[in-house]
Amino acid sequence: MAPTLCFWRPLFAAAVVSGLAACSTPTTERPLALRLPVVLLGEVHDNAAQHALRAEAFSALLARGARPVLALEQFDRDKQPLIDRLLAQNPRPSADALIQAAGGGGWHWPHYKPFIEAALANGLPILAANVGREEARRVMREGLAATGFNAAVPEDLLARQAAGFEASHCGLLDTTMARRMALAQVARDQFMARVLQEHAERGVVLLAGNGHVRVDIGVPHWMAPELRARSEAIGVLEQGDPLTAYDRRIYTPAQTRPDPCEQMRRAVPGPAPEQRR
Repeated sequence: MAPTLCFWRPLFAAAVVSGLAACSTPTTERPLALRLPVVLLGEVHDNAAQHALRAEAFSALLARGARPVLALEQFDRDKQPLIDRLLAQNPRPSADALIQAAGGGGWHWPHYKPFIEAALANGLPILAANVGREEARRVMREGLAATGFNAAVPEDLLARQAAGFEASHCGLLDTTMARRMALAQVARDQFMARVLQEHAERGVVLLAGNGHVRVDIGVPHWMAPELRARSEAIGVLEQGDPLTAYDRRIYTPAQTRPDPCEQMRRAVPGPAPEQRR
């Protein structure tokens, strides 16, 4: 099934909160064209078709002569020195070597290898765009200011982030833990916004989950207005996903996967594991 595209249009806040109506108008435009200097490119992490589509769009961008920074949620910021050292020692290492040196567990790296290979082949800077687990846990315990993040988070934003975690954990997560996890999510979003700001002059493509790319409560919320005006947040969604706020939305068929709620309910009682969004 070919992807379909529709554009985000401003709606009343109540409509945003309750969810947008589906848009299924097909487009004759290239299914996923990257157009603005700063692109936030969303994903459902395990959807292979989406990764192939995004890799094609990234290759097309490079073929047009663009040489942006490649920033990835899949690399934690404490690994940036390893990435920099490896690239200084060998400007053209293999993608496997880079992943082995700086890539963490929990990611299906074959999905991201084509992006890393393209970046290495074209001499693009590769940047870690995520906050590591230990730092995220500290934020959950001590708050955003503990690691230098902006603690002035609108209550509505935090509540909506927390509600998202409760929903993604199938109602098995208590409200207190959901709010703590929301703080960690905000830390990630703020750091991603910082990476985009620091490298906007060159241009940036950020690969991150759709939860980070949302314009209402994700990374764009933390971007300076002038940077936001030069950016596009693209949600790459599965058919049937609830639609939320993006500048542009691309749809692909849903990935076949086990019921995550059933898996969680079978798990040993205890705190629900963190789910990436």
